[in-house]
Amino acid sequence: MRSEPFHHAAILIVDDQQPNIRLLERILHLAGYTNVRGTRDPREIGALCRELSPDLILLDLHMPYVSGLTVLQQLEEHIRKDTFLPILVITADPLPETRQKALAAGATDFLTKPFDPTEVLLRIRNLLETRFLYHEMEKRVQERTRQLEVAQLEMLHRLALASDSRDDTTGRHTQRVGCLSAALARLAGLPEEQVELIGRAAPLHDIGKIGIPDRILLKPGPLTAEEFEQTKAHTVIGGRILGGSTIPALQLADQIALYHHERWDGTGYHGLRGEQIPREARIVALADVFDVLTHSRPYKAAWPVDQALAEIESQSGRHFDPDLVELFVREWMAIQILNLAEAVGGPAPSTVALAEDLAATPP
Repeated sequence: MRSEPFHHAAILIVDDQQPNIRLLERILHLAGYTNVRGTRDPREIGALCRELSPDLILLDLHMPYVSGLTVLQQLEEHIRKDTFLPILVITADPLPETRQKALAAGATDFLTKPFDPTEVLLRIRNLLETRFLYHEMEKRVQERTRQLEVAQLEMLHRLALASDSRDDTTGRHTQRVGCLSAALARLAGLPEEQVELIGRAAPLHDIGKIGIPDRILLKPGPLTAEEFEQTKAHTVIGGRILGGSTIPALQLADQIALYHHERWDGTGYHGLRGEQIPREARIVALADVFDVLTHSRPYKAAWPVDQALAEIESQSGRHFDPDLVELFVREWMAIQILNLAEAVGGPAPSTVALAEDLAATPP
């Protein structure tokens, strides 16, 4: 690997003797390193780590106030466990047990004073090369993980669309529920990261329908008690499909798939009531029902928006979280605007169709 990128690395020198700091700074500057900082006070190590974000620390051991070994222990609080921050101990103490204690406490390498400038530069270069290689590998792993996550989500979304198209002639119910859930979550004050997760997870709420026979799912008339029990199983099937993932969006989708048919009064599929129901599932439950009411299905015609809003309001404290109902009804126009923004800004391929749906919906 070429050494030039290392010259911009942030290097922190901690030594109570100013001449030692100046010597190391001069050696490093002559070698082309441009981002070097020194301190004589080891008590500043925490603040300097936050300010400088060093790529390498050169550390003396025998210092007033705080010893180098104590500094090594304190640095554990400032070094992320998933990163690699090399620490080169440079000390006048030649005892083997001192070296062993330093390495055991977290030092990466060890040099004794007086040191050879060439050896110092070689040790520094090797440590920085290792750090940069580590971070390059970390970036590659993160990118690969992201690609796998995107592939998994795309596969599951396509499964959701496949199940959706069985009882929704447009095949866009899942995407509308995702946009509407994100809009409601944002108005409810959830953090933006959680809003984004809900927008990605909500479209998977009915993925378990792929396990329900068409004769039941597409039946135009009322379901028998036995058929209804089979239909209820789509929540459990969805949980089985989505469960066990380490991906946050799929973990949330698992909870939503399992519990989006719970009712605030405890009469839902699994008997959870009130705040026992995950908040995200409560949001998706309301968005799901509203979208089903306002769009046609094999067993029903679409309701006008005002009637659907009245039905949602009538189920406050029974089917739905009262606070969410109040927000949904009161802020309906704002939700429409946010919903449209979610649709336009999202990656879904049917953005134009979603926008047309919203534009055609009367206030």
